[in-house]
Amino acid sequence: ELKEIVFIIQSQSNSFHSKRAEDLKRDILKQSADLGKELPTVLLIHQMNRLEGAWSILPLMRDLSVTYGGNSSWIFFCEEDTRIQVVKLLETLGRFDTSKEWFLGKALYDEESTIIHHYAFAENPTIFKFPDFAAGWALSIPLLNKLANKLKSEPLKSDFTIDLKHEIALYIWQKGDGPHLTPVPEFCTDEVNSYKINHCATTFSNFLPLCAEPVKKEDVFVAVKTCRKFHGDRIPVVKQTWEREAALIEYYSDYAEISIPTIDLGVPNTDRGHCGKTFAILERFLNQSSSRIPWLVIVDDDTLISISRLRKLLSCYDPNEPVFLGERYGYGLGTGGYSYITGGGGMVFSRIAVQKLLASKCRCYSMDAPDDMVLGMCFSGLGIPITHSPLFHQARPMDYPKDYLSHQIPVSFHKHWNIDPVKVYFTWLAPNTEDSLHAKKAGYNREDL
Repeated sequence: ELKEIVFIIQSQSNSFHSKRAEDLKRDILKQSADLGKELPTVLLIHQMNRLEGAWSILPLMRDLSVTYGGNSSWIFFCEEDTRIQVVKLLETLGRFDTSKEWFLGKALYDEESTIIHHYAFAENPTIFKFPDFAAGWALSIPLLNKLANKLKSEPLKSDFTIDLKHEIALYIWQKGDGPHLTPVPEFCTDEVNSYKINHCATTFSNFLPLCAEPVKKEDVFVAVKTCRKFHGDRIPVVKQTWEREAALIEYYSDYAEISIPTIDLGVPNTDRGHCGKTFAILERFLNQSSSRIPWLVIVDDDTLISISRLRKLLSCYDPNEPVFLGERYGYGLGTGGYSYITGGGGMVFSRIAVQKLLASKCRCYSMDAPDDMVLGMCFSGLGIPITHSPLFHQARPMDYPKDYLSHQIPVSFHKHWNIDPVKVYFTWLAPNTEDSLHAKKAGYNREDL
């Protein structure tokens, strides 16, 4: 029965995202009403729990079990851009015995072991499957109740949340004591107008939002963090690839080199975190750039980014809101903790977010503290939410399942290890057809990168 399904939309509190999630909720309820069925429960994750870590889902399991464990059959999770055919979903879930433990989804797997999964299953990473959240995924109530009981006796470890879909699958698997993910072909990430649509219970809108005219080039200030030892190898890559897309760009270093040019912020380079340097950039943006520039992007010197795609994405955000945007990680979310935007994929700030941050007096506890984590802590203390976009990437294309990247138009990748970064840029991120043709002529192939 439809009323036995609890839909949970993995929503965010930023106004653009919360509206998308509300639209999806309305669509699910309208389809349900049109069937003449008793309506299901539809929840938005950002409204469910005041915990900072609600987005990481496992901290919610006990509450879900208490509230829905007795009178429901399935908890079905989806993203704000997942599109659901309710009738087909009912048919699909109806194939499974709800008295058993089921973990259902569209299966992803690593082709090779990867840093973002801590090199798990290094001997054969393809054996471990985890769900593509974009296609939706489901837990049967017996499995939900089992997870809730486990969490009662063994609280979540207070460490990093990096790739939630992989970490949830690992937690459910319990080193072989729990169920593996069962792949469900009806959970799809095909476009709504795909020829395959008839067999799909879920689809996914191809993902680079454009809500209005792209933000003007002159409205995005780009700050590149570098240091003297990387001037010779990393900065030339930026200049060969994406620098031309940025109207306003400055390179911040520990040494002023006129040929680039770099600006010496007077902050010595540190081997670990770069908190001192990042806060100096934030101060400079607020005090020395034109007050009319609404957006600041801070990237590493080995970040590859599409500024033209970023400008499209930013058309969806209100620069009058405090926005802190990028790829979200978590620290200690099982015990409170905080979320942060991981720096390598690029950190995007609205000017008002920078103003609120610097007015708060929240600062680095040491010059070499991890800047992205300190920023997360500060914004969390201010009650300013982290806004996640899966289009920013802390690692290289080869570190993600091909099927996951196939329904994205990525904004960034990070790191130059064992790749040709210029090839990666022209294959994955170059802004126009001329660049893409250049990539094809040169024989660059996404499958190889």
